[in-house]
Amino acid sequence: MRMALFVLEVILSIVLIVSVLMQPSKSDGLRGLMQGTTETFFSKNKKRTREAALYRVTIVSAILFAINTLALNLVK
Repeated sequence: MRMALFVLEVILSIVLIVSVLMQPSKSDGLRGLMQGTTETFFSKNKKRTREAALYRVTIVSAILFAINTLALNLVK
């Protein structure tokens, strides 16, 4: 049981690291200030973009990582 939780911990940590590193940086915010606000397809459908999917993957993997860490410490 402990070995299975440890393997799951490694997999979740890799998923978490990759999902965080693949997210776009927030420093592009000033570019939008200079260009003005324009409505595009992506601004209307933010829930369907790649960034939204990465955000959801990051949140879910972080929660599962925390739960698995607690379970790993309780199994001793």
